[in-house]
Amino acid sequence: MRVLVTGGAGFIGSHVADLLAAEGHEVVLLDALLPQAHGREVPPWTTVHRFVRGDLRDADLLRSVLSRVDAVCHQAAMVGHGVDPSDAPAYASHNDLGTAVLLAEMHRARVDRLVLAGSMVIYGEGRYDCAEHGTVRPVPRAVADLEAGHFEPRCPACGRALVPGLVPESAPADPRSTYAATKLAQEHLAAAWARQTGGAVWSLRYHNVYGPRMPFGTPYAGVASVFRSALERGEAPRVLEDGRQRRDFVHVTDVAAANLAALSAPVVGFAAANVCSGEPHTVGDLAVELAKAMGGPEPQVVGGARPGDVRHIVADPAFARERLGFRARVAFAEGVAAFATDPLRAPAALSPPAVIDR
Repeated sequence: MRVLVTGGAGFIGSHVADLLAAEGHEVVLLDALLPQAHGREVPPWTTVHRFVRGDLRDADLLRSVLSRVDAVCHQAAMVGHGVDPSDAPAYASHNDLGTAVLLAEMHRARVDRLVLAGSMVIYGEGRYDCAEHGTVRPVPRAVADLEAGHFEPRCPACGRALVPGLVPESAPADPRSTYAATKLAQEHLAAAWARQTGGAVWSLRYHNVYGPRMPFGTPYAGVASVFRSALERGEAPRVLEDGRQRRDFVHVTDVAAANLAALSAPVVGFAAANVCSGEPHTVGDLAVELAKAMGGPEPQVVGGARPGDVRHIVADPAFARERLGFRARVAFAEGVAAFATDPLRAPAALSPPAVIDR
């Protein structure tokens, strides 16, 4: 199979490309290589594949690279929580306009299979149960509560403490950031395209991905990279809230394996699947394990929270296991220990906003 990987020079995209090639597929990489994300040098891992440098929003360029392509793994995106609301036009342009142009050109080229890099951020808060009211959706946490150190969401009906659970793909969407809103819009665009064209789409809702080639030293990177950056400076990782917020940290090689599975897994129209480890841990656990592996200072729990942060978001892996045959292989302790010395990718600049291709 000949597969176009958008964002193929980036963190996740490059691992997807390497695995596809190892499995005998012909791979074409497309990446804008913006200096904020990649520096000024072409990443060395691109040299083993056919590489095209260009912008996803360039329809003429897409028309040429989609020639004789059988499927697309769409990893390119501007990622991260967002540093400032003024980032919104850039997020919408790169993520949503770029996806719309890609889908239009796939239709013209008669390419009918798409694997989309989705995200768990579309869920907002995770699943919660109240002893009296069953499954409920908590309202966003109040700033006053966060400042007072009250971090757990409460039942909107009775105010009682809630018990967090696993989030299934059927959970209603509740994006809490510009990035999250654009990732949900990508899914809507892809689902509409599938209905209109008869195409097939898997959206893989990645949870907290970490591993080699992760962006380093930028506010747009994931928390694992932020903690490692601090430790390499000899500083203690700063853990927000009380460190007990739960996440699912999934290794990038497992994410690549999920993409490989989605290229051939049966699907009618559009379907979404959580891509996670199924082994939830707290953010504090991550900081402690990474500090131990790097021989650095113990983490500091500093309280507070960023606007839009959620408390707990842990996925149910059952659907991906059933429909994709996907099961994560890298255990948390093993992955974090390796991450302590994994080669990372340092962007050349932190401003303007970094377009980090997945």
